[in-house]
Amino acid sequence: MVKSRMDIVVTPDHILRFGTERFKCALGKGGIRIDKREGDGATPIGTFRLRRLYFRPDKGSLPETQLPSRAIGATDGWCDAPDHPLYNRPVTLPFEARHERMWRDDGLYDVVVEIGHNDAPARNGLGSAVFIHVATADYAPTEGCIALAKPDLLSLLPRWTNNTKIEILADATD
Repeated sequence: MVKSRMDIVVTPDHILRFGTERFKCALGKGGIRIDKREGDGATPIGTFRLRRLYFRPDKGSLPETQLPSRAIGATDGWCDAPDHPLYNRPVTLPFEARHERMWRDDGLYDVVVEIGHNDAPARNGLGSAVFIHVATADYAPTEGCIALAKPDLLSLLPRWTNNTKIEILADATD
């Protein structure tokens, strides 16, 4: 299969490729799985579109991007309760069902790109809140997201659009 030079390719050896560039990334603590399930900590195998950029305005101005963007506020969350009608959707806190807080103290969600995994429509239990976000300094495993060093993420954002696809591979070849 010939990849578009505008596609992102992620391999299980913790490399994110965009065109000829290669970046170290963190992946889910549950590995990379075709049968992604809520709470398994796995990064899903497949090809997905990028949806939207979220950013913390108190940590910097809107990054340069072609993606639709939205500032994160203190009351922003993401529903990860599989039986809730808003599963795998942004929500406003306080929120009665299980959720993830988007306004984090650890800096991981200072810049977040929503990946279009399990969202058209969301199917209960097949995974939520799969993002590209900022990595920890030691690239610790994520809960199923892909994480990059903040400078790497910021350097890529201007070139990503809603037409950009991210392909997460099961093996290091393509």
